[in-house]
Amino acid sequence: MTKHTQKPTADIEVIPAAPEQGSILANLLELYGHDFSEVFDLDLGGDGRFGYKNLPLYWTEPGRHPFLVKMDDKLAGFVFVKRGSEISGNEIVWDIAEFFVVRRYRRRGIGTRVAHEVWRRFPGHWEVRVMPANVAAHQFWMRAISSFTGKSVASVGVDQDGERWNVFSFESKAIV
Repeated sequence: MTKHTQKPTADIEVIPAAPEQGSILANLLELYGHDFSEVFDLDLGGDGRFGYKNLPLYWTEPGRHPFLVKMDDKLAGFVFVKRGSEISGNEIVWDIAEFFVVRRYRRRGIGTRVAHEVWRRFPGHWEVRVMPANVAAHQFWMRAISSFTGKSVASVGVDQDGERWNVFSFESKAIV
């Protein structure tokens, strides 16, 4: 049996998802929900699915951008970007609404490369929110943002609508 290793130059794509790919995203969201249920009170619905009520909004509301992530032409995750801060209400802030890399592809630098690609595509002020219980995500975002900005970053604790968040704020400069 051979151990799977990542090729040093893995081809990672961040592809805008079309409405006809909604079912693919819905399936990936179930895996995401399963992983998330370990740190967040997320219950299965009566249909045995976690569901994601905001998915259709990514093709009907302006400022929302769904992406599929592929590695070497295989599905590896997704990213949902939206305009508008969930914390301050600032309408010009970019927000990572959801971010998911399939377990098989984690801890290989893929998530960091995907995040950096998204931040380059949408220059401006960014916020990334993490629940305090999600320690692994907090560490991931701290490393990913620090390597993107070239300086150490720290999150700020914020209470919003009865929930506690650790929020990272930073700028993505336009590439000229």
